[in-house]
Amino acid sequence: MSNLKKIELPPRGLKTLFGVQDQNIKYLETLLDLSIGARGNELLIDGDPKDIETVEQILNDFAEIFDEGNTFSDKELRDAFKQIAEDRAYSLKDYFANARFNPSGKKQVAPKTANQRKYIEAIQKNDLTFGIGPAGTGKSFLAVALAVQALFSKQVSRIVLTRPAVEAGEKLGFLPGDLQDKVDPYLRPLYDALFDLVDNERVTKMLEKRIIEIAPLAFMRGRTISDAFIILDEAQNTTGEQMKMFLTRIGFGSKAVVTGDVTQIDLPRGQRSGLKEAEKILSNLEGIKFVHFNDKDVVRHKLVQMIVRAYEAHTAQNEADE
Repeated sequence: MSNLKKIELPPRGLKTLFGVQDQNIKYLETLLDLSIGARGNELLIDGDPKDIETVEQILNDFAEIFDEGNTFSDKELRDAFKQIAEDRAYSLKDYFANARFNPSGKKQVAPKTANQRKYIEAIQKNDLTFGIGPAGTGKSFLAVALAVQALFSKQVSRIVLTRPAVEAGEKLGFLPGDLQDKVDPYLRPLYDALFDLVDNERVTKMLEKRIIEIAPLAFMRGRTISDAFIILDEAQNTTGEQMKMFLTRIGFGSKAVVTGDVTQIDLPRGQRSGLKEAEKILSNLEGIKFVHFNDKDVVRHKLVQMIVRAYEAHTAQNEADE
């Protein structure tokens, strides 16, 4: 069912709303399967009544938020439009009032997809959250951003970031240097996320004072980690024993996030992934949340999204043939 409706535009902020060469409105058309034309201070919208209702809500919210003096980039508006299209209960107000946060004053962070938003909300509400999905979906970066926010707002007194040092077809022993030098390349993505979010000097000082600790998973054995935000990254490469060991390190006042991609397991053949096992064992426990990402959540180069999709199809075909 399609119908035509005229909607009066907010008098101010039209350039911001439409974007350069009307790119924002054109993007909204593709998301909602609408035809949108502007005539003076009116929008002529042709499409499904529910989609038209969504556009009306976006315009009303935009006018209100703009009048309050808020500023938006084209990218932010498009990210918000995408999430509203995925989840109609979500609104532009929700996005600009609640979704954006600035962990340390250096860089603003906001979810780019509905699943990213659910992931952020899950971490905020639960003591243990699992983020499972393909590369490039923001699982690790968002977890580190929320860890930094928790540290800077004094919800925790330290951050502990860890990964299993599993060799992805390469041999650790041949890398130069001492043990720290050998494991640092495995932990580099966590360092990168930190330096992206916090000034280099501050990160370096916090690392020196052990307010932020980055270590391979083996270093967690025998410890109880309290009053901390703990992240286990690349968890698909833990064994069942390692996963259990990590999860039983969580002490009072701590929050933990476990991230991984079950399609990229580098464990020796025959060893079962601790991440896969944990989902089977823990998925019904209260206070533990599992959030799944898919190729639509990939926020890297468009090619990455296509590559993820192609590999998923190939894996599914192989499993069907077995």
